[in-house]
Amino acid sequence: MVEMHAYPSGTPAWVDLRTSDVDDARRFYSGLFGWTVDAPDPAHHDSTAGMLGGKMVAGLGPLTDHSAPAWMTYIAVDNAESTAKKAIGAGATVEQEVTDVAGAGRVAAFLDPVGASFGIWQAVDHPYAELVNEPNTLCWNELTTRDIDTARDFYRAVFGWGVRTNPFEGTVYTEWKLGEHSVGGMIQMTDDWPDDIPPHWMTYFAVDDCDASADHAEELGGKVLDPPMDFPPGRFAVVSDPQGAVFSILEMADE
Repeated sequence: MVEMHAYPSGTPAWVDLRTSDVDDARRFYSGLFGWTVDAPDPAHHDSTAGMLGGKMVAGLGPLTDHSAPAWMTYIAVDNAESTAKKAIGAGATVEQEVTDVAGAGRVAAFLDPVGASFGIWQAVDHPYAELVNEPNTLCWNELTTRDIDTARDFYRAVFGWGVRTNPFEGTVYTEWKLGEHSVGGMIQMTDDWPDDIPPHWMTYFAVDDCDASADHAEELGGKVLDPPMDFPPGRFAVVSDPQGAVFSILEMADE
C-alpha cells in the first residue's frame, strides 16, 4: 500500500472528474475500480470523492460550464496565489481564479500555452490523493501536446520541472523531473493523431489486469478507445466513461 500524507510542491497530486452525470459516474467508477463513492455533498459544490480502503483517491463533481466531461490533473503547491502569478506571467489563461474550498484547501485552474487545462491545489485539510501507485488508484499524469518546446518552457517556469527525453515509437517521450524524481510525463502528438484531439493532461489509473479492466469498462457502459497494448512500463489502454471523460488504465510491469 502506497499511502501519501503530503506531496512536495510541484508534484501532480490529485485528479478530479467533472461530468454531466455524477450519479452515473459514481456507478461506473465504483464498478470499475471498487471505489466507495458517497452521494454528492451540497456543502462541497455537489462534489464527492472516490474512496478505497477509507482513503481518498479521486474527486467527482458536476460540470460548472458547458465544457465536455473530463479528468483534471491538479499539481500541489505551497502558495496558490504566487503560483497563479507565475502561471499567468508564463502565458497561462485563467479558467478559475484562486478559490477557497471549505475545509480542504485553495484551488485554481488554468489553460496552459499549448491549450491543456490543469489545476493547482494548496492543501489545508485535504491531503490530496491518499493512496497512489497501487491497483485502482492514480499512478501517472501525462501531458499530450503537439508543442513540447512551449510546454517544457512553461512548466519549467511555473513549477521548476526539469526534463528527461527518450525516443518513443516515432516521437519523443519526456519525463517531468522534480529534482531527481519523475513526477509525470509528456508525449508529443504526431501527424498520426486525429486533428480533433486537443492538448490535454491524461490521467492513468493502475489496474491488476489491463485486458480484464478494459472489458469490464465496456460492460459498465464505457468505451475502449485504444485497446490494451504493451509498452515499457507495462500494458495500458485508453478508455472513455459513459459521459465521454477519457482516462487510461495501466497494468504495471513486474519490474
